[in-house]
Amino acid sequence: MRFNFHVPTAVHFGIGVVKDLGKTVAPYGKKALLVYGGSSIKRNGVYDDVTASLKEAGIEWFELPGVEPNPKWNTVDKGWKICKENGVDYVIAAGGGSCVDCSKAIAAATAYDSSVLDLMRSHTPILKALPVFVVLTLAATGSEMDGGAVITDTINMEKGGVFGPALNPTVSFLDPSYTYTVPKHQTAAGTADIFAHTIENYFDTAKDTYFVDGVAESILRTCVKYGPIAVEDPTNEEARANLMWASPWAINGLIGCGRNEGWSLHPIQHPIGAWYDNTHGDGLAIIMPHWMRRVLNEDTLFKFVQYGVNVFGIDPALDPHEIAEKAIACTEDFLFNKLGIPRTLSEIGVDDKHLDEIAESAARGLARGFVPLTKEDVLEILKKAL
Repeated sequence: MRFNFHVPTAVHFGIGVVKDLGKTVAPYGKKALLVYGGSSIKRNGVYDDVTASLKEAGIEWFELPGVEPNPKWNTVDKGWKICKENGVDYVIAAGGGSCVDCSKAIAAATAYDSSVLDLMRSHTPILKALPVFVVLTLAATGSEMDGGAVITDTINMEKGGVFGPALNPTVSFLDPSYTYTVPKHQTAAGTADIFAHTIENYFDTAKDTYFVDGVAESILRTCVKYGPIAVEDPTNEEARANLMWASPWAINGLIGCGRNEGWSLHPIQHPIGAWYDNTHGDGLAIIMPHWMRRVLNEDTLFKFVQYGVNVFGIDPALDPHEIAEKAIACTEDFLFNKLGIPRTLSEIGVDDKHLDEIAESAARGLARGFVPLTKEDVLEILKKAL
């Protein structure tokens, strides 16, 4: 086993921590770009908390509202131009993962004085960027503690990204109470996103990863236990706090240490999201059981057995094949019955018009998956999920 692990993001966790935002960012400069999505942060008080703290610290800020759920490249370019024109010192994301990703991309594009499209297409490792600070409002993507940002290229109809050590947020403020007003569907989809990130790391061919497997199983059990509670009881602090803390650890690199790290679900979902602009977590959840059945074989059976026993408590004395099938059934029950996520792609607006393009795009990233998949394999998964 060999790996490098470094997460430079500081985390302020707990109810009321955002009051420290202003004094935390002040040493980095006096001009900020505040990035957010719709009007929800103004309705739930997050905007007032953020701006009050900035005012108290004497911070001048400019605003970029209207970030899309799947942030688009031209929104990023609009943001970095604001930064350039006004001498902005850092970017503050107030929202969920889309806002955070957009803010990271803005920070990179500003530092490189370049359209984010150019950075995405050149696969430039991001070694410089404006500091990014995060006020999180949704437990889902884990972008509050990682070095990547996913952006939609509406010209080529695909999702790409910018990645590099400079994109790790400087400080993330995680207040569980800011997630109390998240709608049920977004809570469910966010939980599915955390779950999928963990599955991507966990289902791996490496067999000497006992410690990180245990951490991954803890994250999965956290989603199974607290996701349904948060959906039904949105102001349950224990559920919201546990999901909010589980989210970054699913994707900040820890549970990927020592693995081969060939992801499969995200390369399939990303082109779906680019074509149909639907909720990321929904797509991941719908694809997941079909992908599981496609990759289950004698060589991968061991992982499904481990998953079923350690995450869902299935009797280890059962036949291994029965455990694997029960584990997939438990996954479906969790995602579709307990969280209430739609079961089919057609329910989230996907039709059969672009399956070939989606499969072709997805297959380019699946050569190193848990089980390598071809375009034809992806088409089979998509048609069953439709």
